[in-house]
Amino acid sequence: MSARPVKRSLTLRGHRTSVSLEEEFWQAFREIAEAQKKPINVLAAEIDATRGTECGLASAIRVFVLSQYRS
Repeated sequence: MSARPVKRSLTLRGHRTSVSLEEEFWQAFREIAEAQKKPINVLAAEIDATRGTECGLASAIRVFVLSQYRS
């Protein structure tokens, strides 16, 4: 288990951004995207569009992953 976040670049609606997540969250996020038959950038853009201004993208992705595994 890796407690240290890993920074990766994503493209959201045509612009590049960096997101830092623990490796386990990256793996789970990729698995969810694959199961939904969506590129990871598309899924990240969907999460970004619904997250609001009070939540950072990395946190929104973590909450999304958690909610997917809970349901």
